[in-house]
Amino acid sequence: MFTLAAALAVMAGPVATEVVLPSQPAPLHGTLLTPPDASAVAVILPGSGPTDRDGNSTLGVAASTYRLLAEGLADQGVATLRIDKRGVAASAAAGAAEADLRFDAYAADARAWAAEAATRAGKPCAWLIGHSEGALVALKAVEGGDDKICGLILLSGAGRPAGAVLREQLASLPEPTKTQAFAALTELEAGRTVADAPPALAALLRPSVQPYLISWLPLDPAALIAAYDGPVFIGQGTTDLQVSVTDAQALAGADPRATLKLWDGVNHVLKTAPADRAANMATYADPALPLAPDVAADVGAFIRAYKVQ
Repeated sequence: MFTLAAALAVMAGPVATEVVLPSQPAPLHGTLLTPPDASAVAVILPGSGPTDRDGNSTLGVAASTYRLLAEGLADQGVATLRIDKRGVAASAAAGAAEADLRFDAYAADARAWAAEAATRAGKPCAWLIGHSEGALVALKAVEGGDDKICGLILLSGAGRPAGAVLREQLASLPEPTKTQAFAALTELEAGRTVADAPPALAALLRPSVQPYLISWLPLDPAALIAAYDGPVFIGQGTTDLQVSVTDAQALAGADPRATLKLWDGVNHVLKTAPADRAANMATYADPALPLAPDVAADVGAFIRAYKVQ
């Protein structure tokens, strides 16, 4: 029977709560969006660069992808905790000096956020929704197991080590810069810093960022997903200019039990977009443009199908 209390709950809609997670050297911050009678909770892990809890960045991204995803999942009864990652937005004070940053720090934060989300939502575990580089963070977070993480939702995530992607991007460099760049990447992958990086790549290979690159470059998403025995959803758009369908297929190939969804005409920020670069990139700056219709629906359906909550 549909009671007055139930009607009032529906009318009230989801509740947004500011969450502060204790951390050193300063707390981390996020927003918990809780619909009435939430069946599950998930943590949304941001992509690379200065990306905030809503999916926006000072580098010109204003698509509000994570806010829209959180709202879409709330409509399906899934609570979400979306976060400002360490060093970004409200979590800026928690950022370490660049020379001290390691990829493992993001994975450790993901585990801490999962435990916090589960506690606040009254669930035994939380899902990790990793977008772009956040997908690799999610995979690293479950390395070795974590009973506070229900499973993984990997959206627009690379299927190859970052070194392979960088070599592909740098392949058009003129010689001798290309050879020098490839040699520098090889040294970093082996755990050794480089003193003579090509001047043209000083920004990419500056000394202060090299320790982070050493912690990040060797990570193989396919190997990490193959070692994980929990539920995995892989979502990838066909007009993504940054990550390809081949990447998603590589992830799925490494974990035959994973669910793979390819969204036709969907780009990296999970919005409907053509392959034309200019029109595609225009969606990155349009928070009013909704997510592609199937994204939140497919993610929510996958989460609700598991009775681990």
